[in-house]
Amino acid sequence: MFARLSCPRLLQPPTSTSSSIRRFSQSAAQGTSTSTSTQGPLSGITVVSLEQAIAAPFCTRQLADLGARVIKIERPAVGDFARNYDTRVNGLASHFVWTNRSKESLALDVKKPEDHDVLMRLVDKADVLVQNLAPGASARLGLSFEKLKDEHPGLIVCDISGYGQDGPYRDKKAYDLLVQSEAGLLSVTGTDKEPAKVGISIADIASAMYAYSSILAALIQRSKNGGRGSHIDISMLESMVEWMGFPMYYAFNGAPGIVPAGASHPSIYPYGPFETGNGSVMLGLQNEREWANFCTLVLAQPDLATDTRFSNNSLRVQNRNELKDIITASFANLPAEEVTRRLDEASIANANVNDMQGVWEHAQLRARDRWTKVKTSGGVVAALVPPGFKLRPEQGGYRARMDAVPEVGEHNESILAELGVSRMS
Repeated sequence: MFARLSCPRLLQPPTSTSSSIRRFSQSAAQGTSTSTSTQGPLSGITVVSLEQAIAAPFCTRQLADLGARVIKIERPAVGDFARNYDTRVNGLASHFVWTNRSKESLALDVKKPEDHDVLMRLVDKADVLVQNLAPGASARLGLSFEKLKDEHPGLIVCDISGYGQDGPYRDKKAYDLLVQSEAGLLSVTGTDKEPAKVGISIADIASAMYAYSSILAALIQRSKNGGRGSHIDISMLESMVEWMGFPMYYAFNGAPGIVPAGASHPSIYPYGPFETGNGSVMLGLQNEREWANFCTLVLAQPDLATDTRFSNNSLRVQNRNELKDIITASFANLPAEEVTRRLDEASIANANVNDMQGVWEHAQLRARDRWTKVKTSGGVVAALVPPGFKLRPEQGGYRARMDAVPEVGEHNESILAELGVSRMS
């Protein structure tokens, strides 16, 4: 149990030992290492998060990237259930390693009075409280904004849930695939014969990004309104529906929705993967000038540019099967390298169809020094430097904080000591 002693204010986050920056060498797994000694713009901000899975952890990891101190509350022994999704990263779970670096793990059974008391004393010192527990769980723990706002007037409370804090779906359980379905995403992915989910947790990621940006905005607002906190209510459904704006407007006023077209664009053509003599090439056209260049310089069929079946994008979409046959026949005896060369010469956008190993080894990421290292209990692993952050001091800005991925309860002793609390048998 915990014995209650004095309660000094939380100390500053521990400073990690900095390490030198090294150029990317043989592979992403070898990476470069980065220093966390440079304080980010959120240095001095304390975030307490009752989080699990992806949405809240990805939000708070980005706050940690900016220098915030993030204290992750986990179940004793088992921790965040995302720790057990797989063992792909030297025995650790891929989702967990991705979303939980640079945090401190505090293991509490918050249903026990003594552990709940520790949690509330942490909240008393926090700038931001984040939670994405099961519906109703946060309120039962006394962590609702309404419960906290009078005693903690400067606290920013961010609730992340499947469907929001009110409405008929409020208490409905929500997982990423289910929200993709509710938001209509499955109706526009895959093919017209077989819908498909997006291959990543896109609803979780969308809600994490809106939670992250909303917290940043709330911190700015707090600095302008006399230090008053605010409530942020993030819904996975609303986040995902915002990202569905194009297909929704495409079906405006009851118009037919887009027809899912696999890896091709549903409303622009040609835009998607095409087979060559030795693999696939992804290409995309955006206007009539590019269409003329494509016909002349890539297909070597200049008359096709004025073919009445394909004379504008709507007609090309309408007659996509015929056009696909023409393009495929033209590419059939050409290696992908030659097709890519022609596309580049014609200033037609194109890309490789990479698998994950292709991304790990991507030449552009290497050239821009976008890999670093983070520590885990399974050893040092490669990690992408977050977009927007700089590695080289001469570029200005600040470096991302990229500290270790914690073990369950790794920081119990240090955090309890700061709170003046001792664990007793």
